[in-house]
Amino acid sequence: MIPRYARPEMTALWEAESRFSIWLEIETHAMDAMVDLGIVPADAAKAVHERGGFDVDRIDEIEREVKHDVIAFLTSLSEHVGPEARFVHQGMTSSDVLDTCFNVQLVRAADILLADMDALLAAIKKRAFEHKMTPTIGRSHGIHAEPTTFGLKLAQAYAEFDRNRARLVAAREEIATCAISGAVGTFANIDPSVELHVADKMGLVAEPVSTQVIPRDRHAMFFATLGVIASSIERLATEVRHLQRTEVLEAEEYFSEGQKGSSAMPHKRNPVLTENLTGLARLVRGMALPAMENVALWHERDISHSSVERMIGPDATITLDFALMRLTNVIDNLLIYPERMQANLDKLGGLVHSQRVLLALTQAGVSREDAYRLVQRNAMPVWRGEGQFLELLKADEDVVLSDTDLEALFDLSYHFKHVDTIFDRVFNR
Repeated sequence: MIPRYARPEMTALWEAESRFSIWLEIETHAMDAMVDLGIVPADAAKAVHERGGFDVDRIDEIEREVKHDVIAFLTSLSEHVGPEARFVHQGMTSSDVLDTCFNVQLVRAADILLADMDALLAAIKKRAFEHKMTPTIGRSHGIHAEPTTFGLKLAQAYAEFDRNRARLVAAREEIATCAISGAVGTFANIDPSVELHVADKMGLVAEPVSTQVIPRDRHAMFFATLGVIASSIERLATEVRHLQRTEVLEAEEYFSEGQKGSSAMPHKRNPVLTENLTGLARLVRGMALPAMENVALWHERDISHSSVERMIGPDATITLDFALMRLTNVIDNLLIYPERMQANLDKLGGLVHSQRVLLALTQAGVSREDAYRLVQRNAMPVWRGEGQFLELLKADEDVVLSDTDLEALFDLSYHFKHVDTIFDRVFNR
């Protein structure tokens, strides 16, 4: 985690204090269940409730000696509780605590990310309706294609992030499992009802079969989902970056008073936020592969996944949280230039209407091959800056359309007749 790209709420979730607090919560709930089973004295559970605590520095000190974080925690806990602490962790293994805690953290991280996505969706929706009918050029291969609207560009982004939100909801559900099953997951030394009790108290469900660890295919899917969301962030960021290029300049990031764009060139207004988002997206996406590699653990347990998760758990969620917030601010404050969009639309002398001419010719009885040849023959001079498309078509004796018919084909509004239909599909589902 780098403070530059971190927000307090998500960062706090991964701090040692938070992690050990969740551990204590798990152990306490387990003891409560074991009291009901007659395994643990009620006084012992009461003592943990009243005096249960830990000291982070002390845990670190103990761990340096014992080389085991859960044992270090339990030792620190016993120093606060007293002799009753001997009943803590009855029949449990460290993975019960570690894995359940990790899933709790991922679930809580998912809740923060879902709130982030709601804010982003709201920002995109607002700007999409604002520019619902703002004409702009659609591009394929980076080249002018046919007219679209800026609102449709944003509607596409909204639909994509709406899908991503649904994916994250599913990933949250998949990761929301609890394992309190003991060594190798057989429940030999702990009753399954303890697991059910802890799961209920922690807002989780019991893992159907956990070996000694919760299966890592769940985590692989969670981090893969974060990677897909990051890819969508990069896609929208890349769109903004392209639109901000000097030769295009149809939209640009907000440039605040006193902001500097270059240490050498005072005139510069660079798309630094969306470039930053592109880089952050690459990082989050890069953490999906190690999560997938964690699936193949040895037999009932090994810890090859542990070091990976200690990094990617906080780093992926903290980074994505920051990126979603940054993208929301970019969209909220995006400077949009309809006049420049119109100017770019007009730049190719009407060539954006070539398909309408092609189709009209075929409707008039011309073969598709001949129609394509006629349209292209008149389009290429315009491409070279040698005239206007409409005038060249009118002057071509082989183009069997009247001047009035040709002029009607150059109506920009024709392309926007189904914008409402698309908006209804995206926003009114």
